[in-house]
Amino acid sequence: MTNTNQLDRRSVIAGAAALVAGAGAAMAQQAPAPKGPRVWLDPNSEITRARLGAPQRVAYGPTPVEMLDIFRTSRPNAPVMVFVHGGAWRGGFAKDYAFPAENFVHAGAHYVVLDFINVIETGGSLMPMIEQVRRGIAWVAKNAASFGGDPARIYLSGFSSGAHLGGCALITDWEKDFGLPRDVIKAAALCSGMYDLKPVRLSARSSYVKFTDEIEDALSTQRHLGRLSTPLTVLHGTQETPEFQRQTRDFAAAVKAAGKPIEFVVAEGYNHFEMMETLANPFGAFGRAAFDRMKLLPA
Repeated sequence: MTNTNQLDRRSVIAGAAALVAGAGAAMAQQAPAPKGPRVWLDPNSEITRARLGAPQRVAYGPTPVEMLDIFRTSRPNAPVMVFVHGGAWRGGFAKDYAFPAENFVHAGAHYVVLDFINVIETGGSLMPMIEQVRRGIAWVAKNAASFGGDPARIYLSGFSSGAHLGGCALITDWEKDFGLPRDVIKAAALCSGMYDLKPVRLSARSSYVKFTDEIEDALSTQRHLGRLSTPLTVLHGTQETPEFQRQTRDFAAAVKAAGKPIEFVVAEGYNHFEMMETLANPFGAFGRAAFDRMKLLPA
């Protein structure tokens, strides 16, 4: 009898454990609760264009791709936020990144998004991309007054590979190359970027990017901190891949050690793509960082 009772109890315990394990597995397979509506990139940008109207579309350089979109605020002589989009250097268009415009326009700032060539079209070279981004920023600085912007208040933001390009823009010799003030970019917010290309060169991206020692060095912002003077905020989410987190953390530490102005923000519970979405919210991590640098108040 004792043996039978023990077997029965073991059976019950084993069955209960199986039920718990099964329930746990089912729960693990469920998608996490969304942080907002499941709307992303162009569909969300289409909603923004419907509310704000089509942006002013302007050429900033000689090739067809060198265009930018200007979402104008009604306030005169307003600050300008220039945004550099991501896409692993091989994708993305300005039209897909209209959705943060309302955040800035309603707060009294112009929002400008750059289009530029992708690395596939360049045959693998990153240099034409950064050259175009620099030309785009220079155009905005020289022509801000034409759309009601304040040329003394040009700001920069970038996401993912756009944050990499934005970092390269911050180490540009604006005086020598464009005849602009050294501090033409008054402050910047860079999200989930790459600031040293050595690890990237060892990654799968080397299958479509033609890295050389010269390009790796020239476009690794972390190696040229002596040129960096722009007040800067860098940030990442805790649900991003470890390398995105490490790149941001190590860059922030290096900038701080060099005595340069930087703030480092970690957003709890956000993955890579959710970090981009927060630029459209003045209380989101990316949006808050940009607003703080621009000294803007939410509308």
